[in-house]
Amino acid sequence: MTLYSIYFQGKRSIQKFSDSLEEDVDAFLTDEDQLHTFNDLTKVNPVTPTTVLKCLQARYSAGLFYTHAGCTLVALNPFQPVPDLYSLDVMKEYHGAPQPQGSKPHIFIVAEEAYRNVIGQLEPVDQSLVVSGESGAGKTWTSRCLMKYYATVAASSSVHKCQDTVERIERRVLDSNPIMEAFGNACTLRNNNSSRFGKYIQLQLDRCQLLVGASVQTYLLEKTRVAYQPGNERNFHIFYQMMKGATDEQRMEWKMHQDQYFSWLPSAEKNIEEDCFNETLEAMNHLGINSESQRQIFTILAGVLHLGNVTFSSADESHACNIDHMSKDSLQSAAELLRVPAEELQSCLQVRTLMAGRQRVEKPCTQAECSMRRDCLAKVIYAQVFEWLVSFINTSICADSSSWSNFIGVLDVYGFECFQVNNLEQLCINYANEKLQQHFVAHYLRAQQEEYASEGLEWSFVKYQDNQSCLDLLEGNPISVFSLLNEESRLNRTSDDKIFKRRLEKELGGNVNISWDKFSKVPHFTVTHYAGDVNYQIQGMVEKNKDPVPPELTGLLQKSENRLLRRIFSDAHTDSSSAKGLSKVTVVSKFKNSLETLMKILHSTTPHYTRCIKPNPDCRPLIFKKEEVILQLEACGIVETVHISAAGFPIRIPFTSFMQRYGLLMTHSRFKPETNYFESHPLLDAENSTALRQKVEKLLCTVLEQQSYKHLQKCDVKNHNSSVHIGHSKVFLTQSTLDFLEDQRKNILSQCAFCIQYCWLRFQRRKQNTRRQSATLIQAAVRSWLVRRKVNRWNQAAAVIQNTWRKWKELLNSLADEELDDAKDLVKEDDPELTPVIKDHGSVQLPTMQEPVTVRGWPMGLALASAPSITVTLTATGFQKMMSVMASLNLPSRKGEYKVETNQHREGVASIRAKPRGSVKLHYQRSPLLYADRQPELKTDVTGFNEILLEKTL
Repeated sequence: MTLYSIYFQGKRSIQKFSDSLEEDVDAFLTDEDQLHTFNDLTKVNPVTPTTVLKCLQARYSAGLFYTHAGCTLVALNPFQPVPDLYSLDVMKEYHGAPQPQGSKPHIFIVAEEAYRNVIGQLEPVDQSLVVSGESGAGKTWTSRCLMKYYATVAASSSVHKCQDTVERIERRVLDSNPIMEAFGNACTLRNNNSSRFGKYIQLQLDRCQLLVGASVQTYLLEKTRVAYQPGNERNFHIFYQMMKGATDEQRMEWKMHQDQYFSWLPSAEKNIEEDCFNETLEAMNHLGINSESQRQIFTILAGVLHLGNVTFSSADESHACNIDHMSKDSLQSAAELLRVPAEELQSCLQVRTLMAGRQRVEKPCTQAECSMRRDCLAKVIYAQVFEWLVSFINTSICADSSSWSNFIGVLDVYGFECFQVNNLEQLCINYANEKLQQHFVAHYLRAQQEEYASEGLEWSFVKYQDNQSCLDLLEGNPISVFSLLNEESRLNRTSDDKIFKRRLEKELGGNVNISWDKFSKVPHFTVTHYAGDVNYQIQGMVEKNKDPVPPELTGLLQKSENRLLRRIFSDAHTDSSSAKGLSKVTVVSKFKNSLETLMKILHSTTPHYTRCIKPNPDCRPLIFKKEEVILQLEACGIVETVHISAAGFPIRIPFTSFMQRYGLLMTHSRFKPETNYFESHPLLDAENSTALRQKVEKLLCTVLEQQSYKHLQKCDVKNHNSSVHIGHSKVFLTQSTLDFLEDQRKNILSQCAFCIQYCWLRFQRRKQNTRRQSATLIQAAVRSWLVRRKVNRWNQAAAVIQNTWRKWKELLNSLADEELDDAKDLVKEDDPELTPVIKDHGSVQLPTMQEPVTVRGWPMGLALASAPSITVTLTATGFQKMMSVMASLNLPSRKGEYKVETNQHREGVASIRAKPRGSVKLHYQRSPLLYADRQPELKTDVTGFNEILLEKTL
């Protein structure tokens, strides 16, 4: 066979394959009404840029803005509020779903998957959510939704006793967003709320997966925006919030009138949603920034704005310049707001100090140098205030290291940028995006395929765009763009743009990722990034990398009467003094080191990728431009990701970890093996990989013989199954197989937990019954003992009472017997004749008694005292008894009216203690007391106590 025939055969086969692929694509796209139903792009067949783009467009038109793409989530920005898409009910729905992957694609699925990995303690336990995309794609909003979700999930999982603490932490974590967006975001050409710094937020979780704190790490604030804003772009949000939301009192304090013009606040008339000053103030209050600190912060920012209105002029560029006459008021206002002397401020801006040996030499500055020193002062003040805010936020929301065990990180960095004029800021931003893309490529596209080949899987490599050559151009050793830039910045000479361009051409001319336009008069270089070519301007790049801060300016700010400003720069001076003797750290070196630290954190965690796509460059709602979207899909490698995810295994678990987690499925499975591999081969001490591999194979074959996996009943390692594969050292699973294993494990753990609870409750119930019986027996014994003791005490008391009563009765009887005299029995006598008056109104009759009676006191005495003709015969033993009876009767002494005789001569009372043996009856028609008040014929004087009784009785 000739080479000619081989060539044409190969060409015909390629043509046939291309034709068949086009036929498959056309067949797939014929039913466009069903394209929006593909929740996962791995289900698209065939996977081509055209089919993926059409599927995304159909879903975007149907109002479905999230789509799975294998291990990543594609998020299309709707550029308008979507009702109930991020509500609390939706959060609870995804959090409570048994299998969130089966629900509609949403950013909450990614959040819930990371949260469940922490709960399940799958290695590595710490999680990172990487949100990437170009500027305006919706990264900031996505990060905000993720933080709100975790704060809500942690609060709903909390116990009652720590509910207040969790709500306080949740509120502070969420309130850190408005503050950092106000001070770190700005309105650009591509995005109204573009992040001008990078941040990595660690949400700290305790052992119970409760939110106990958070920490914020920031990267490369674009502080040059304070003094320079590109065309049709704005400064940071906080300045416009102050202009539009300040009260009259605050305006007077800040010397900021209603129609005040500031040269550093372009497009001030433009109103956007982020211009909300009250929201920023409320967030600062919740974070614990007191009113005095807030007043000092806003006073400093107002001073920075007034500093921007200071301009300089000179007759010759080489000569010293002066401050314009119209700018002196602005300089005075800036000095008053910054609380520094106006003369010293002017001197620091116009004169620089040089050290010639030990002598200090002052040299006037040119107009360009004065403007540079003014801009440098404004930038360093704003950067230090921003760093102080970040430090305060971390102090407010960060938990002690002993109180949290795991974290979930949310990475929100600036998107890929390409403007008409790009400088050092855009170079660093795009370098960060290159590092993140390289992390995605290394972690998923390259490493995964290499692992498949090393583990013995039959795998055909999928080609992808590797950006390692671009990274070598920017950060490689020994020669790269950054190394040459740092070397040029450390030279003690004035930078020359043309010299730096010639060095780049000489050292890096052989790299395919860098090029130059030889016909351009402006020094520049072009870098081919993964997302496209970007033209960088060299002018000013070296000076920005130096980031010089004149010592006169820092010394002036250290003497400020503003306590916050003085403290900030005193701390900054201490840090710079501690680094004395080291080589000067440039902006690129500092950013590169911080980015390397971030990449180490990402490599030590389980990453979850979210690709934000910008549907159109004009940020108009529900407008889908294919050209714009396809470039972003190709740049971030979505199509290659879908290819690998559809054909590969996203879950890879080492044998030992797999047996540790799923070994219980073997012991509790109803399909038990004939031999117990766990007894013959210890789980953790298995040194022979073949034996461990056999155990894993036996476990999978045993577990997957369930009804839902009947097609896997013959589990053969040599026969590579589409859902599971056993490699040389790892088990490769699809997401559905992992979900099935997790469900089986959860069911077994639930059964074991139920058995433990059942046995424990039975033990508790038996123990409770035993205690109840013992308590009943003890209570019965105690009650019987108490009753017996009480009855005995009653019997003793009754005996004492009886004995005492008998003794008392005997004593009374003996006394009565002794007092009775031996007088004769009373002889019945005729009753004395009563007078008519007494007979008419009443009668008192003392019948004759056979035995002595007891005569009571004063009522009878009153009655007897009222009847002067009554003769009372009393019998008493002895003269003393007679006198006591007379005293008790209280009878007035009237001669001849009545008489008292003793019983020695007549009948009467023998003893007042003796019992009466008859009755004493008083017969009266009317009360003798009433009669006593009628004054009978014989007047009777009744006085004293008897008179009082008579008055009360009447």
